[in-house]
Amino acid sequence: MKKLSALVIGLAMLFVFQAGSVFADSKMDGVIDDLIGTPYVYTGTTAKGFDCSGFTMYVFKKLGVDIPHASRSQAGLGKKIAKGDLIPGDLVFFNTTGNGISHVGIYVGDGKFAHASSSRGVVINGLEESYYAKRYVTARRVMSQQTFEKYANDPSDEPGDGDSD
Repeated sequence: MKKLSALVIGLAMLFVFQAGSVFADSKMDGVIDDLIGTPYVYTGTTAKGFDCSGFTMYVFKKLGVDIPHASRSQAGLGKKIAKGDLIPGDLVFFNTTGNGISHVGIYVGDGKFAHASSSRGVVINGLEESYYAKRYVTARRVMSQQTFEKYANDPSDEPGDGDSD
């Protein structure tokens, strides 16, 4: 029994530390990390509760990028990206209803994405998990390289911090 308990604790610690590795020291990761566990709220757009596109809209707003509040609208933004070319900050889209794009999340690296799950709130899942792999539709790069480098990649830069560039 002790060996089983030690194994379970060891696996749990491994999971926690691996999940932590997704969150590097970037502004984007800090914003997302602070929202993990936020409940799902239909049409929600605040840290009190999010729907999927409200979550992505909120995070992007914190990074200085305005996007609309609808996954289908967000899917028309930016540049289409192949699944193999994803970088943190890309939006990933899914068909969860059988009627086209109905869910969106933010790719955070290591094959994972953050999103507001209707059953679990803001969480991180793997793109290759069976449920999401079957429903993946496309990805879009909404942030310009400059915006990505300034806000998503540099923890010291804050939108609206008085920078003139």
